[in-house]
Amino acid sequence: MRAAYDTVAADYAALLPDASFESPEDVALIDRFLDLLPSGARVLDAGCGAGRMLHLMRERRPDLRLVGLDLSPQMIGLARAGCPFADLAVGDLADVPLPDGSVAGVLAWYSVIHAGTDELGLIVDEFARVSTAGGLVLLGFQSGRGMRRIDRAYGHDVSLDAVLHDPREVAAAFAARGFAVLDQRERPARGGEPHPQGFVLARREVSLPGPTAAAGG
Repeated sequence: MRAAYDTVAADYAALLPDASFESPEDVALIDRFLDLLPSGARVLDAGCGAGRMLHLMRERRPDLRLVGLDLSPQMIGLARAGCPFADLAVGDLADVPLPDGSVAGVLAWYSVIHAGTDELGLIVDEFARVSTAGGLVLLGFQSGRGMRRIDRAYGHDVSLDAVLHDPREVAAAFAARGFAVLDQRERPARGGEPHPQGFVLARREVSLPGPTAAAGG
């Protein structure tokens, strides 16, 4: 996966330079997430790519302290060039290189689309670990079941498998790990989208269940 995204990084960034592809409904949900964050909050863009959502968050909430994480060094290189206001690092969402309780918000915008059910559980565990009590997490992903194959990704000789997730199951994974689910929705596909889109917004409760806390600590 790292090699694939390193290969396509420049073309990915050129095709998706900002948040103009998102629907008004999508942006409204991101705005809701941002509006719920306290002043000066530290926020992780988990799977930040070249930084397009970092720019959106900076535009909407310039007071936030933004952190970006991506598996691809090439993506992080592009993000560093374009997002000097953010702290950026290469890393895996299932092993986030941040201390426990260090962020008040996590945005994972289409960054779990290659994660199977088991790996998604590990990622939610990590989001729980790094979130403060009362911290918020917003996920966007492709909704459904099974997988879809992406051939010639971004014009390169690269193939990727994208995993579809049921919003109800994603919400249940958060609830099982001590989160209150604030919003769970699916919107129909639009334009060239091959599938509906799913979204889950959740808040970490003050106390985490024992197994999750142990896994993080």
